Amino acid sequence: MQRIYLDYASTTPVDAKVQKVMQRVSEKIYGNPGSLHTAGREAKTALFGARKTVAQILNCRPEEIIFTGSGTESDNLAILGIARACKDFGKHVITSSIEHHAVLYTFEQLRKEGFKVDFVKVDKDGILNLDEFKKLIGDETILVSVMYANNEIGTIQPIKEIGEIVKNIRADRQARAIKTPIYFHTDACQAAGYLDLDVQKLGVDLLTLNGSKIYGPKGVGVLFVKAGTKIEPVIFGGGQENGLRSGTENVAGIVGLAEALKISNQKKVAESKREIKLRDYFIKQILKNIPRTVLNGSDPSTGSGQENRLPNNVNVSVLDIEGEAMLLWLDKHGIYVSTGSACDSKSLEPSHVILALGRPYEYANGNLRFTLGRQTTKKDLDYVLKVLPKIVQDLRKISPVNVK
Repeated sequence: MQRIYLDYASTTPVDAKVQKVMQRVSEKIYGNPGSLHTAGREAKTALFGARKTVAQILNCRPEEIIFTGSGTESDNLAILGIARACKDFGKHVITSSIEHHAVLYTFEQLRKEGFKVDFVKVDKDGILNLDEFKKLIGDETILVSVMYANNEIGTIQPIKEIGEIVKNIRADRQARAIKTPIYFHTDACQAAGYLDLDVQKLGVDLLTLNGSKIYGPKGVGVLFVKAGTKIEPVIFGGGQENGLRSGTENVAGIVGLAEALKISNQKKVAESKREIKLRDYFIKQILKNIPRTVLNGSDPSTGSGQENRLPNNVNVSVLDIEGEAMLLWLDKHGIYVSTGSACDSKSLEPSHVILALGRPYEYANGNLRFTLGRQTTKKDLDYVLKVLPKIVQDLRKISPVNVK
């Protein structure tokens, strides 16, 4: 049976070059970076090399790079760390309505701690409403967190514009002698390997990355923290990572992440072009061959949507069928996809992202996400296009909507 993996937004296979680098480090560089002996210094050197590599790609200082255990942990550190460190200045925070649950649930925790949380709405394509965003910012707003690219529908947010707004708010506060700081965080886990990660151009104060989304190891994340940012740790112990993330560093994993990010950055332009071509072909064929199917997120066929959607993302709602049923039938044919967010696959609740677009419950219920990657070929997609229409046809016959 064929195995067609179309769930790269969930996790990617580890690149062969990354595996070799990690194996070498695991075998030869096994010391604790905090130890003073030779083995420890070797580990510390490897750690610094990885930090320098990541910093060069993000266009920041090596000391502004904090290594964590995951993208989720990086989000938690950014959001909780800023809010708790700055709560004496203000207790108002802002995010969008379509964030990953690593962000949404962390903001819910802040609400429990007495913070006022506002969620900016998005339009039908999933783009944040900048006018509404500006209106929500007050003199007690200390943190804004908006994801760079959405994990479910691939929508790319206007991060540079948001960064400019925050910069202007900061300048206005300074002019009015208001000491309340305001920081801008973005979860860029899905953006890595496709979009520009230059933190100076983006205008962000904090940025989250994850190894498992860029053909690197699982269990390793990055948080860029701009120098001078008021932030406190959420994990305590030995004071590693500039005191912001205690715990012995996973040297092999960190080196692997740095190598994966370097490779992804090198492949970014060519691979994006290749995947855009496949993506657009796949979207066109699905909508053409499966009736009562709609695309969620920006539509590349309009001409203006291409720059607002990740090159590898195809998210559709197939009406009158449950997404889970389609996923399981596709799985029987060796086709691996997601419905909603893979990180939330145990939940029976419909996708909050699809509902936030203003779509009815039925659209969220019949949601399928296909995400392409380096190994995806047109032949793979043609196989899916051969199998999926028959699955949809058979499931619609037994759907409660159609059974009389």
